[in-house]
Amino acid sequence: MDFHVTLDGRRNLSGQIYRQVRAAILDGRLRAGEPLPPTRELAERVDVSRNTVTVAYDRLAAEGFVTSRVGAGTFVNGELHPAAPRAHMPDGRLRPRAIWADVSEITDLSGDAEFDFRTGFPDARMFPYETWRRLIGRELRASAVGGATYGDPAGHCGLREAIARHIAVSRAVRVTGADVLVTNGVQQALDLVGRVLIEPGACVAVEDPGYAPPRRLFHSLGARVVGVPVDAEGLVVDAIPNDARMVYVTPSHQFPLGMPMSLRRRMALLAWADRHGAVLVEDDYDSEFRYSGRPIEPLHTLDHHGLVLYVGSFSKVMLPTFRLGFLIAPPSLHRPLRAAKFVADWYTALPMQAALARFIEDGTLARHIRRMRTEYQTRHQRIARTLAGELSGWLQPIPSVAGLHLSAFVRHGTIEDTVQVVKRARKDGVALYAVSQFATASAARPGLILGYGSIPTARIDEGLARLRRCLEAAG
Repeated sequence: MDFHVTLDGRRNLSGQIYRQVRAAILDGRLRAGEPLPPTRELAERVDVSRNTVTVAYDRLAAEGFVTSRVGAGTFVNGELHPAAPRAHMPDGRLRPRAIWADVSEITDLSGDAEFDFRTGFPDARMFPYETWRRLIGRELRASAVGGATYGDPAGHCGLREAIARHIAVSRAVRVTGADVLVTNGVQQALDLVGRVLIEPGACVAVEDPGYAPPRRLFHSLGARVVGVPVDAEGLVVDAIPNDARMVYVTPSHQFPLGMPMSLRRRMALLAWADRHGAVLVEDDYDSEFRYSGRPIEPLHTLDHHGLVLYVGSFSKVMLPTFRLGFLIAPPSLHRPLRAAKFVADWYTALPMQAALARFIEDGTLARHIRRMRTEYQTRHQRIARTLAGELSGWLQPIPSVAGLHLSAFVRHGTIEDTVQVVKRARKDGVALYAVSQFATASAARPGLILGYGSIPTARIDEGLARLRRCLEAAG
């Protein structure tokens, strides 16, 4: 243990060492069984005689704080159970900008629910860990042989090309690797877009209800964020403020309600953006998982004016812990976005990028998606059947044929009633979200969201049965 000792002057040096080591043991910074620095090493480090350190260690041993073993060294007494380490940090006078008082965090991230119907969680049990381990090991060895180096802010060249081919095949988004910028998830992609395009005070329109992290992000950047209602066709274009400079949308599978944006509405949105000189940010967050019907053509494919920025990630098709995403932008934004990535964090971890490039290129990602799609479709159908059957007296399903969740409006009751159902269900081991948790307008319609990414198929029926009992209790 490289223990830090500070000596003041030249008086009672052994006593100073004794008191600092003793304090570190008592407040938990040095834990039971941990080794202390050898007397010779500590003496050289603090510029005292070895005998001075020995006297301090002997005193600690005499009082039972440490034990010594010939040939092994000096250790904190293994029978001691000191308090947990305590921070010694003065509150100080530093205060954040006022805007951060209004930016909340996501707090419900624990995975301890017996029946987990929360959205945004893929099934980690089905990920091909051994294949990924081999790929990561290979890239780490290659890094060791090639020597340490810094990466391109835009991303690993091979991964950018692989992403361009992947979305061209899976989503008909036709771009080149030069148009791709690799990010730490979609959230960083949106942060870079906001840094480059949004002036403080500018209006940014988001779906309401909609995905909360982007709303909080744009607000933190100083934008005036306005919620725009959605209906059965998606974002209501006529309700977008005329001064909006950016519109963030999830057209393929609206979050959280689940309906796709109709072609008529997508064309109207593109026309609106052209008239107002606004940018559209398209989040195509889980469109790989479509179970019926024709694929929805992305806004990016319909755009002929370079107004659509397309963002995506591998959190839903792989694992959220990887934090790998991407941003597709027109050439006019390549340099400033690359510069923004550089000043934000320079580049995303290179071994992860290189491993993902091989994961895509050798077809493993496509095979994994096909396997997961089959499993998720079974879960989707089971929940949809129950919503239309046993739960139909309380819930009105919202049609959806894609993604990792289904939503339903509550037929009777208020938003507060629905929130209470969610709380009651959590106490009964069922975790899910209310639609109102993603809404900004007070007039939001009450509803529930049922994710099926992480709940095993065999546990769905019992989880929904418990939810039904909660709905019955709420009346």
